[in-house]
Formats: sequence, C-alpha cells, structure tokens
Amino acid sequence: MRAPWRRVAAAELQRATRAAIDPTTQAEAARIVEDVRVGGEPALRAHAERLGDLRPGEPLVRGTAELIAARDGLPAADRALLERTAARIEAFAQAQRRCLLPLDVPVPGGRAGHRWMPVAAVGAYAPGGRYPLPSSALMTTIPARVAGVPMARLASPRPAAITLAAAAVAGCEQVLAVGGALAVAAFAFGVGGPACDMVVGPGNRWFTAAKRHLFGEIGLDGLAGPSELLIVADSSADPAWVAADLLAQAEHDVDARAVLVATSADLVAAVDEELARQLAALPTAATAAAALANAGRVALATDVEAAIAVADRLAPEHLQLMVRDARAWSERPRAYGALFVGSRSAEVFGDYGIGPNHVLPTGGTARFQAGLSVATFLRPATWLDVHDPAGVGADAADLAALEGLPGHAAAARLRDGMPTAAATRSGGR
Repeated sequence: MRAPWRRVAAAELQRATRAAIDPTTQAEAARIVEDVRVGGEPALRAHAERLGDLRPGEPLVRGTAELIAARDGLPAADRALLERTAARIEAFAQAQRRCLLPLDVPVPGGRAGHRWMPVAAVGAYAPGGRYPLPSSALMTTIPARVAGVPMARLASPRPAAITLAAAAVAGCEQVLAVGGALAVAAFAFGVGGPACDMVVGPGNRWFTAAKRHLFGEIGLDGLAGPSELLIVADSSADPAWVAADLLAQAEHDVDARAVLVATSADLVAAVDEELARQLAALPTAATAAAALANAGRVALATDVEAAIAVADRLAPEHLQLMVRDARAWSERPRAYGALFVGSRSAEVFGDYGIGPNHVLPTGGTARFQAGLSVATFLRPATWLDVHDPAGVGADAADLAALEGLPGHAAAARLRDGMPTAAATRSGGR
C-alpha cells in the first residue's frame, strides 16, 4: 500500500504560506472584537453563550481556588508529570534570561546602554478544541513569569481539568473560559481581568483573525498557521522512526504539513511502507491520512547539503536532521523555528517540554522571526547619560541643519555652548 502523500521534485517544494484567513472569518472576528470593545463583559458573554464557550450563568473566570483544586485532584502521577515538565521549561527559560544582559558602555560625552524591561501584562492562550493542550498552558505562561511579567492571564475555551491544573502548576491566578476571537478581545480590553499589552499562543483561525485585527494595538508573538515538520534524512535513518515522526505531526490537524526530503530512494520506499503500516493502527489515522493527502510531500535530494538548502528555502516550523553526523550538520541550516539534531531528537520532545518552547513561527516566517521565549516578553529599552556634550552637540546640530530642522539644531547647540540662530540675531551668545 502506497502512502497517501505526493512525491515531488525537490525544486517543486514550496514554502508553506501563512494560514489564509478567509474574508468571512476575518470580518466576523473583527465584529466580535469590536462588540466586546464597546459592550464589555455583557457582549463577551452573549457571544460566548452563542458559540458554546459558556452556558448561561457559568463563570467567565476560573479563579485560583478552582485551579488549585484541579491540580490537587489529579492522580499523583499526572501532577508529578506536569510539575516535572514545568520545571524543565522554567530551567530553560531561566537560562535564556541569564543570557539577556544589561548594557552600559562609554559613548562620546557620557554613557549609554539598555535594560531589559518586561511588558506589564500578557494574555496567553491554550487551545481547547479537539484536544486539551495543558502543554501550551505551561509553554506560554512560564517564560512570561521568568521574564518578570507581573500579570500573565490564561484563556482556554471549555477548559478541561488538566488545563486548569497546568495553569495552577504554571503559577497562573485565573483562567478565562473563552476561546478564539473572544479570548483576544477579553485580553485586549480588560474583560474579566486587567487589559494585556501582549497576546501570545497558538490558536484556531478565529484567534488568529482577531490577533490580526488588533495588530499594532497590542503586541503579538506572531500569526500562527498549520503546524509543519520537515525531515532531512539519509540512508542511515530508521524508516519506522521517520514515519512515526511524520504521523505525529500529521495527526495535529488535516492541514498540518509533514514533509520528507531524503537522499535515498530506498529510504523513501521503506517510509511509504511504514506509514501504511502505522496508519493502520493509529487511532487518529483519519486526521493523519487527510493531512498527508492535503499537504504531505516527499522529495529526493542529491545529498544532505542539497536537502538542507531546500529546508532553508522553506523555513519550516520544525526541522529534523536524521542523517549521519547530524551534529556536524546542525550549524548549516539557517531558517527554522526549532531544530532537532539526530534521529533520537524526536520533534515530539519539543512539543512536550524538555525545555525549548513549542510556540514557533510557521508559514516561512522563521526567516525573520523566532519562537516564543523569555525574550518575547522583554524589551531592550535604551538609555543615554551625556555629561559632556562638547563636539557631540555640534555634530547633532549640523545633522539637524542638514535635515532642515532648526529646532533640533538649537537644542543641540544649547548643550554644546554654541550660539543658536535666535541668540545670534539678538546679539547674545
């Protein structure tokens, strides 16, 4: 049985496009957001009840006591699992934070630098549709806390007990029980809690459309599209492992993109057989098979160098190197959201909290943007302390004159002790 995906020439592989938000969704999401902007909580509740996020009279916000009760009600093994995962995410975030140092350097006439300042409030999202995603609750809120964000709110529609428990483990004080465009609007306009300066996390097309609508009004981590995995593999790769990783990606959603660029035709044939065999026993086979049929691709490359060149052109969300000497090749790729080095470094390890974040750029945006991290929530705000502007003021004044801005020039000349145009006309210095 042949695997349900398309074989193409490597040159034909196209960069995934950002999730296309159809005009109807974009318009409806914008309408919901603007209704909440004007109508506040009553408008949000009306939409939430209409969409099935809330039942009449059901609480909009799940508070600290309920989160702690959900955590304490977990089986001991499940709670320990969440706490171990949270500890690994926090340790990695703490290490990232230690890399972000303040700057203080001499400049002509004084000193300058920057300090890393956290945003005041963050709204984080954990999807709750087909599957509850407690991992996203941990991934989005823990780095914000490590960054020093004073208030991190979490939203999840119809939150499962495991998501509430994860929120408690992550240190959240509340969970907003709505999703999609409503969550973005509640965060942006302070419904159910403080207004947020930034909204982060993965979500469906409604969530993405609402983020796009408020672009420039609130900070965003990006506009996520369907999840992507590109595997570069040579003849040393185990076809069963390759197939398993492709299917793990494909079961996310029917639009998920699973791509293999291989240097061996024999490996491709073996992976085809493994995909068919593993699909037959996979409970999520319907979704995974649809994803392979929709966006799954396999291509041959002449060698590993050529395969990595294809990966750089596509800039995938996840890039996995299943090749000989993978560590030696690991510094060659230049465009990816997250890199998984060697066959043992399964992409699923990134999903489930070994340390690095799983909220990553999609649709080729890894060419210019990185995944969620402590740095997402911090701004390197610069400062300048000039105590002796001699010389510097003259240059600033001359540049201002070149640009035709005499007020700028006058302000600079005052600091440098030079006569301004007004002072010259009045006979002063």
